[in-house]
Amino acid sequence: MSLLSSNMLPAFLVTICVLVFVHEYGHYRTALAFGVKVLRFSIGFGPVIWRRQRGETEFALSLLPLGGYVMMLGEDGAVDVPASERHRTYESKPVWQRCAIVLAGPVANLLLAVLLYACVNWNGVQEIQPILGAPTPGSMAERAGLQAGERVRAVSRDEEDWTEIRSMSDLRWQLMQAALDAQPLHLELQESDTAQRHRLLLDFDKERVEVDARLLDKVGLPDVYMEPVLGEPMPGGPAQQAGLRSGDRLLSVDGTPVADKMHAIQLIRASAASGVQGAPRPLRIRAERNGSVVELTVQPRLSRGDKPVPMIEAAFSGRPQMVTIRYGFIEGLAAAARQTWEMSAVTLTMLGRIVTLQASPDNISGPLTIAAYAGRSAELGLSQFLSFLAVVSVSLGVLNLLPLPILDGGRLMYHLFEGVTGRPIPVEWRDRLLRGGLAIMLLVMSLALYNDVVRFLGPQT
Repeated sequence: MSLLSSNMLPAFLVTICVLVFVHEYGHYRTALAFGVKVLRFSIGFGPVIWRRQRGETEFALSLLPLGGYVMMLGEDGAVDVPASERHRTYESKPVWQRCAIVLAGPVANLLLAVLLYACVNWNGVQEIQPILGAPTPGSMAERAGLQAGERVRAVSRDEEDWTEIRSMSDLRWQLMQAALDAQPLHLELQESDTAQRHRLLLDFDKERVEVDARLLDKVGLPDVYMEPVLGEPMPGGPAQQAGLRSGDRLLSVDGTPVADKMHAIQLIRASAASGVQGAPRPLRIRAERNGSVVELTVQPRLSRGDKPVPMIEAAFSGRPQMVTIRYGFIEGLAAAARQTWEMSAVTLTMLGRIVTLQASPDNISGPLTIAAYAGRSAELGLSQFLSFLAVVSVSLGVLNLLPLPILDGGRLMYHLFEGVTGRPIPVEWRDRLLRGGLAIMLLVMSLALYNDVVRFLGPQT
């Protein structure tokens, strides 16, 4: 996927503004409900570039749109408050009310995620059918016996409770959870609608796989099933010189039946292994053309680059089979709540693995990656963009609950300490913890930005 798109900046700004507004609005409305005076509601940090006074609250847009804040009267123990308004300060409220105000922001993000997922479920979304492509040779998928063209119907951890698989997104989610939990995953597959179903096992408990964006590649499922049908050959390329045409469906390469597009690519690339000094050897290709079979010999060429591979210089025009996933009102809402809960659990699990060094810090993404995926999802359609918003909203809600002093979770820990001990944390300790929290956040943000730059400057696909 290309990281750059024309929609990247506007989609990113919409994402940030919507999610930050909802988060801060949760704080704002809860504070008002408990009689706290709110001085400012800001989207963004730094110098104010737009402001408007509504009642007692100033609503503002600030220069750096990477967060927001709600400024409440007497917050953090401010003393310059008139005696007539001290009952309206944040610090004057009971501990449980302050905890509720703090929790309201992350909860608002999680509720927004439920609503967004529900809208996607009700509206319906085009998804890729869970029909497997050719597994990578030597991979976990190949050792398990997975074959190109098989459709995954259901999965189970214990072969008793089975979960229906309706799309590749469903399958990817189940694979990710099994890999995170290091538990085996049983798959129920079917070659066609009339064929008998059979079961296979992916041993994630024995073969540990690190969870990241390349999970399917690591399992050995780099692509979904697509027909090995050629597009227009490049002028003067090996495919055109051999007489291959657009619309030809590859049947075999050197006598090996072609299962799908990915299998055809693997067979072509394998021609270098038996060639002279690494040069690709000629390939005998049988193809179906307008109902008849043609046999041709193609001499692949090595691609340019650090790792050249044999190519026939003809793209494949086959497309994955799609399915529309749509739910009724109650079913869609229940599924949305489940999706939000599961995404929250996975987010926490991944954070825990990164902190304990069981997962690579490369999984941490920053604003550039979020902007890239925002633009890409906007290009794919409304449902995809809403799904993206839901995922980021869950992440924002969960991350803000972490017990770091600069986050809502850190403030919540202060209030819980006060509730247990009957006294607030001393100001000097609060200052030290705040500095420590800022240092950790700066470190994480620097790492996220570094990962973003590496992704942008690295090879694009």
